[in-house]
Amino acid sequence: MEGPSQHPAEAPAPPEGARLLITQLKHQHLDQVMAIERACFSHPWERRIFEAEVVFPQALCLAALALPGRQVVGYLILWLVVDEAQIQNIAVHPGLRGRGLGRALLLQGLRQAHRRGATWASLEVRPSNLAARRLYASLGFAEVGRRRGYYQPEGEDALLLNADLAGLDGPGGENS
Repeated sequence: MEGPSQHPAEAPAPPEGARLLITQLKHQHLDQVMAIERACFSHPWERRIFEAEVVFPQALCLAALALPGRQVVGYLILWLVVDEAQIQNIAVHPGLRGRGLGRALLLQGLRQAHRRGATWASLEVRPSNLAARRLYASLGFAEVGRRRGYYQPEGEDALLLNADLAGLDGPGGENS
């Protein structure tokens, strides 16, 4: 979970008031995912990593699509490892942040992971990424450790966050 890059957003923002559909991330979404990835991260994942994730059996890959045009406006990749949901990557189009899209995407992913047997979730986040940290805290994530110098080349630490997934399957979820 890096901070924003200096790259301009390459995908246009959908119109205000567009409806959101959260669905399985597919190969056909990857051009739009890559545009968001480059706009959001100073060290974006390569396309080949996303291509591997969408077929990795332990990965849960979701796309947030704006309707009616089905434009990708965000995505989430997490791994299901025994009873843990490991958040690997999450991003929302920079022009659409602050509208609850990241929260909806993450909550949907955590609920699906819980239904598949995950009892807790983990992730790393930059201490400087205050917006992401607020989102994670609102969903019950708490700091449990720190990885010194994790983000390179800057050498910024990573905060390790965990959350208990109990109560997420209800209509609003205990933590929503």
